[in-house]
Amino acid sequence: MHKSICAGRRRLLAAASFSAALIMTGCDKKAPAVPASLLERVRAKGEMLIGTEGTWAPWCYHDASGALTGFDVELGRLIAKKIGVKAVFMEGKWDGLLAGLDAGRFDLMINGVDRTPEREKAFDFSDPYVFNRTAVIVREDNRSIASLADLRGKTTANTISSTYAALAEANGAKVSGVDDLQQTFELLMSGRIDATLNAEVAFFDYKRVHPEAKVRIAALAPDVTAVAIPLKKGGDSDTMRKAVNDALKSLRDSGELSELSKRFFGGDITKP
Repeated sequence: MHKSICAGRRRLLAAASFSAALIMTGCDKKAPAVPASLLERVRAKGEMLIGTEGTWAPWCYHDASGALTGFDVELGRLIAKKIGVKAVFMEGKWDGLLAGLDAGRFDLMINGVDRTPEREKAFDFSDPYVFNRTAVIVREDNRSIASLADLRGKTTANTISSTYAALAEANGAKVSGVDDLQQTFELLMSGRIDATLNAEVAFFDYKRVHPEAKVRIAALAPDVTAVAIPLKKGGDSDTMRKAVNDALKSLRDSGELSELSKRFFGGDITKP
């Protein structure tokens, strides 16, 4: 009986030692390291997920063949190449893109996003890569307007609720309400208004599509809106933001950013 008890104890001790050995062996095996930063994770998977609308020409749109292209799309591809990965675009509606970025559904967003104080509270931003300015647009033969102050007593057209209409009125113009940009240019070229106010990029895009249009920019408003790339807020994105900024600087220094702007906007809007 005593021998049987001792033998049982020996078997229990042996089993416990074997289990402990297994545990120690398992502890010695290091689990695969999880990349600590967003940039490391992007490089580890070899692709960068970019949120964009895909319906806003010339920033991001589908061409006649159905291929996704546009200023922001091609910029995203160049940035990804500089970082050493492939750009993969995830399309969605504007109101869901920033929310998707915040939820981590993609790595960054390139979609003509204005860098505003309100947005900077919620997201980290790259350095600006283009700049939006309000342009005073006139017919080519109109030499009576050379500044915002020259709008006093003149006639303009814009959507009534727009900031452009408010700016024209603040400078003494009489504003007529219109439905869209096409109607505005029709009024301007027919001589029924003296000028119109709109984003500089809207003028360049109109001239790209209608190169025969006899219109020009007579003046630019002093305020400039910077466009940048938002990333999810937090230290996890710091190295990615630096890599994006380095890529933007390289593209700016090489002239590629300027050429990309001219290609899609018909002019260079990359300088502040």
